[in-house]
Amino acid sequence: MSRILIVEDEPAIGWSLREVLSDEGHAVELAASVEAALATCARFAPDALLLDVRLPGRDGIAALPELQAIAAGAPVVVMTAFGDLDTAVRAVQAGAFDYLVKPFDLDRVAQVVTRALAARGPAAVSGTAAARPASAVELRGGSLPMQTVFKQISLAAATDLPVLITGETGTGKELAARAIHAHGSRRDRPLVATSLAALAPSVIESELFGHVRGAFTGAASDRQGLFELAAGGTILLDEIGDAPADVQAKLLRVLEQREITPVGASTARPMDVRVIAATNRDLLVAMEAGRFRADLFHRLQVFQIEMPALADRMEDVPVLVEHFLGGAAGASPAFLASVCSRRWPGNVRELRHAIEYAAVMARGGMLEPEHLPRTPAATPAATPAAGADAEAQVAAAIRTWVETVWNPGESAAEGLHERLLHLVESGLAREVLDRAGGNRTAAAKILGLDRATLRAKLNR
Repeated sequence: MSRILIVEDEPAIGWSLREVLSDEGHAVELAASVEAALATCARFAPDALLLDVRLPGRDGIAALPELQAIAAGAPVVVMTAFGDLDTAVRAVQAGAFDYLVKPFDLDRVAQVVTRALAARGPAAVSGTAAARPASAVELRGGSLPMQTVFKQISLAAATDLPVLITGETGTGKELAARAIHAHGSRRDRPLVATSLAALAPSVIESELFGHVRGAFTGAASDRQGLFELAAGGTILLDEIGDAPADVQAKLLRVLEQREITPVGASTARPMDVRVIAATNRDLLVAMEAGRFRADLFHRLQVFQIEMPALADRMEDVPVLVEHFLGGAAGASPAFLASVCSRRWPGNVRELRHAIEYAAVMARGGMLEPEHLPRTPAATPAATPAAGADAEAQVAAAIRTWVETVWNPGESAAEGLHERLLHLVESGLAREVLDRAGGNRTAAAKILGLDRATLRAKLNR
């Protein structure tokens, strides 16, 4: 049995956490403020803490080092309903073991606490909350997919490992890379970004690694490559999936040996550069087709961040619209509704261009739906015909299933209603749970069920 201290000012959340952790066999204490938590630590000596960020009186993250000191380095799991990039970075830099965003699945909380207890020991603190840099990047959003991205960025920034950022075009992969650099230990050194797809195959190796005088026709002098320009800092290799085979081999050597060889040089040069790669391609497919080296993929995939498509975070649209407008104009409710009803295959980048266009068309006034550009990409996300077609497909599936079991003269057709409900409920619950990323609380909300009912159905 371990001792767990929950620092949470919402009684219902505190009670739920205490119940699930008590069921796991732990001794649990509750505190509603930092002051109460410090007093409890003095007599309770917790083995782990669950700490809310927004507490009455004092901020939870700001008090984290003090709580760890009095709790003898007990691991701390930070909880928040208002997560953003700065909050995630503060939590990691202050020494938090993990970072949970409300609403969270209670089963996941229990799993995180188990991992924290297994890793119990002094937390590695890479800085303090007060020393964090001001955010110079423009990642915005409060949706669950973006909360996950913020957490991953904060964890990546606290290390010096290679990072692979994947996602569709326009999702903000370069912004994520810049955020990692801005919040990492190399923030005072250069960040050099390049798109490999934009470099001609004949010059890509020279651009990346430089060349020496006489290496080829026209090489009248030594020239530094992008890796040398990024020395001590970070290099972002966008569109890594477009790198030629010979360049892939040299990139692997940079990652493994931390050295580069300029074109025409006979000796390698040591190189201290953090590598962040990005791509909108499926590198697994490229590997199977022999277009991308498996060893380079696995070396880059030490830490991977998947940027969500805008379609998976539409609740962030009002925040993004306000950010893109920069206070220069306002958007009417009808405008926001129109934006949210459209498909955006170009993701946030396409949305931004559309908002900038609308602001020009509105000429400083309120943005209305007619100010949006009329493009094939901005078509309604769903139509009544599409909904009717889906219903027809479900009806056809039901008819096919009934035909396979229908035999009025025998008992095989009895209980059809209950059997169909079981099939539909099972498939629907698992599909929604998968789309919610395994988050039972979110899945239950989408289904219109309480969490206990969903758990019971899944167990059955």
